[in-house]
Amino acid sequence: MKETRTDIMGMPITVEIAEPFATENDLRSVFDYLGAVDARFSPFKTDSEVSRINRGELKGTDYSPEMKTVLKLAEETKEDTNGYFDILRPDGKMNPSGLVKGWAIFEAAENLRVAGFQNFYINAGGDIEARGMNYSGQPWRLGIENPFKVEETVRVVHLTDRGIATSGTARRGDHIYDPHDPKQKLSEIVSISVVGPNVYEADRFATAVFAMGRAGIEFLEQEPGLEGYMIDKDGMATMTSGFNEYTHD
Repeated sequence: MKETRTDIMGMPITVEIAEPFATENDLRSVFDYLGAVDARFSPFKTDSEVSRINRGELKGTDYSPEMKTVLKLAEETKEDTNGYFDILRPDGKMNPSGLVKGWAIFEAAENLRVAGFQNFYINAGGDIEARGMNYSGQPWRLGIENPFKVEETVRVVHLTDRGIATSGTARRGDHIYDPHDPKQKLSEIVSISVVGPNVYEADRFATAVFAMGRAGIEFLEQEPGLEGYMIDKDGMATMTSGFNEYTHD
């Protein structure tokens, strides 16, 4: 059972459950959860908790448990990436989007697992949690798009019980910055895809390593459990030593 919706998080979201007892309600539960996360954390919705915090309407003691969790994870990620991940923008306002999407996809996947499902994937704008196998009993086949021609696929990865996330400029333009040098335009690379033990780990590191520029792929090489595929401004690809483990071509 499979469904795609485009009315949440401003991007297409696809959920596919490769088990015969799945129902429309099971799919709807994923979309409802992701919609609730978007309503709370979107910096673009004026009534979201993030927007209220940015306007100074909420004190730390008034933050929701979910907000406190995400802020704690953001601090951990900032430390884990040597400061290359920071949810505070140069204007002092908070934007946790670089972490929240992967976290939300992972939590939605955990909800499906608790409900008894083992074989499914959740894809939100190219950030994907792949659990178990597809209908054919094979790992999920997921494409990395060409940042210069997004309708094309440059590599296919085969994942089971893993996550993948891509950061880049192909669809959203220049929206990532280097926290250490916010005014410096990031132009050396155009896309970096990270495979991790789950989509949360992949997503939080993908944002940071993109901000590192060419050094990002070297950072990933040293991180246990993470592999990466980088495309630079000239269309040249560089990958970590273990990335081919997930490709069959």
